[in-house]
Amino acid sequence: MIIKRSLNNNVVITENKDGIEQVVCGRGIAFKKKPGDEIDESLINQIFVLKNEQYNHRFQEIVTSIPLEYLDLADDIISLIRSYLGKKMSDSIYITLSDHVFTAIERAKEGIHMPNTMLWEIRNYYDSEYEIALKVLDMIEEKTGVRLKDDEAGFIALHIVNAETDESSLEKTMAQTKIIQEIARIVRYYFGKEFDTESVHYYRFITHLKFFSQRLVRGTTYEGSEDDELLNVVKKKYREAFECTERVAEMIQRNYKYRLSDEEKLYLTIHIHRIVNQNDNH
Repeated sequence: MIIKRSLNNNVVITENKDGIEQVVCGRGIAFKKKPGDEIDESLINQIFVLKNEQYNHRFQEIVTSIPLEYLDLADDIISLIRSYLGKKMSDSIYITLSDHVFTAIERAKEGIHMPNTMLWEIRNYYDSEYEIALKVLDMIEEKTGVRLKDDEAGFIALHIVNAETDESSLEKTMAQTKIIQEIARIVRYYFGKEFDTESVHYYRFITHLKFFSQRLVRGTTYEGSEDDELLNVVKKKYREAFECTERVAEMIQRNYKYRLSDEEKLYLTIHIHRIVNQNDNH
């Protein structure tokens, strides 16, 4: 294996048999080495292959600022996540999670705690990812002796969601979560009650909001068939739920300059009615 270039004493760039760049890590692997030299393969600890050129470039920037043991830890964490998630994830998680885990642990060692203001929403909207993130905190404690607060499990869960949706920016995932948070808050305040977050109706409601928030953040409008007759029936039958939907529509128009279509109002009204009356046989 030939060095293409060195990033530091512990990280070099080589090419695999397909001509794709790979990041090769190992303690002292590049010490007194230059491009064109052979690598002592017994020193290799990890090999990362990120086929996306943008991700590859960003990952190379990250690894130069993170100690080798944190790269090992991040790789173990990502393997753990993949084993529980059972879904394809974007290579972007190698970049975002490596950097986040490193900074979170270093902050914790200094006694600095970053509160997660969306923790409740993350726990309830991305419950599977949050449960995996709690296992990640266990792994971090086992390997480093540092126990991160549950707020960090919320942040890690967002990184997992971000990699699942293959978005280029964690900010998009956070923006989507904020939209879900705002809508759910309007519904709770309007009816003056908390909802059973374990119910199937609440799960469907949140799933609906996830897809809606994704469209809103991505700037894609909903192309559905208008059904004025059905909407009129729903407006009369589920009057309070529809009035709540109108409050949501006003907030979305005001904050995001997006006008809910009649069909979006129709589906949202039905979901709201179901969670409000989830103990009834409606």
